[in-house]
Amino acid sequence: MKHRLPLTYLAGAALLVALPASLAWAHRPSESHVTFRAADSGAAARVDVALRDIDWALAIDADGDGSLTWGEVVARRADIETHLLTGFSVRAAGAPCPMQAGKQQLIEHSDGPYLSVPVSLNCGASAQNFELTYKLFFDVDPQHRALVRIDDGSDKTFVLSASSPKVNFALVAQGVAAKPQGVFAVTLSFMRHGAEHIAAGFDHLLFLLLLLLPAVLRRQDGRWLPMPSLKPTVVEVAKVVTAFTSAHAITMSAAALGLVSVPSSLVEPAIALSLVIAAANNLWPIFAGGRWALPFSLGLLHGFGFSSALADLGLPSNRILPALLGFNLGVELGQLALVAAVVPVAFLFRRTRGYRSVAITGGSLAIAAVALFWFVERVLAVSFI
Repeated sequence: MKHRLPLTYLAGAALLVALPASLAWAHRPSESHVTFRAADSGAAARVDVALRDIDWALAIDADGDGSLTWGEVVARRADIETHLLTGFSVRAAGAPCPMQAGKQQLIEHSDGPYLSVPVSLNCGASAQNFELTYKLFFDVDPQHRALVRIDDGSDKTFVLSASSPKVNFALVAQGVAAKPQGVFAVTLSFMRHGAEHIAAGFDHLLFLLLLLLPAVLRRQDGRWLPMPSLKPTVVEVAKVVTAFTSAHAITMSAAALGLVSVPSSLVEPAIALSLVIAAANNLWPIFAGGRWALPFSLGLLHGFGFSSALADLGLPSNRILPALLGFNLGVELGQLALVAAVVPVAFLFRRTRGYRSVAITGGSLAIAAVALFWFVERVLAVSFI
């Protein structure tokens, strides 16, 4: 017995080291927003990049005080413009489109301040089909992605990443009414976005992992004991997943429909704290009311995190419901993939002492440590004055 505590801490330390290095600073995935529309020169674009990404790439926080001022941004205006224009390219009819950046201005997205830069593209007035190659910030953040929106009435959206940096698209000429995407196409497109978001959303996945790890055990007389058979295990897993799913679907839908709004600056640190609470509950159960209480209560909070990502994709005004449905389905598919990967292995090893000391205690301690780091990072994140 007296050797169990040191073993637990060693297990927690080992799991903490084993977590991917990117988790040391991971939160909501780093994003840029690129919008295209038709123009007399063939096309025009607007590129919105997060100030924190610009600072990571170019170190524009000159005095290193962790707070960006407009003066610091203006002082590096030329460097920022060069970095942006070399970070993506557009081709039409097989030829590159010369680009010219316009006046930079500050705007807000759901996850903080962004620098917005208009870009004119000289592709020729008759150009309609384009190829975008994007490579901004992948060198400083491999999880970075670009949310590309086609602003011609079709409401098409694409997500570009380090593994998929190119997209081909068409623009409907100015003055010509574009045919909006059909209901099925919108649902399918946003289902893909939902699955991609949960796959890159380490905090959401780790929260669900914390809920799943003890689902193959039962609490009795202050101790974790293995579930006697598969059937009650499946019931407990179903309770956990259903509670979490129902809760975040409620708040995500309410926020996406404009019924409620919570600033991302509050939501992101709170989500980090929710991991600490879930980890603590694995070690010292504090939530009464069955295993559904914790995932439902904190799932409401995670829904606001999902909603901010959904809002930045640009919900098509005439297709809000299928977009919501698709995004929800994509998130659930991502969650079910984690359930399918974790639960069978957990059930197989549930009777071992190592599972309780390494997976439950050590794993919970490791995730809590990472979550506390995220909390501090999100509270002290680079700000704009």
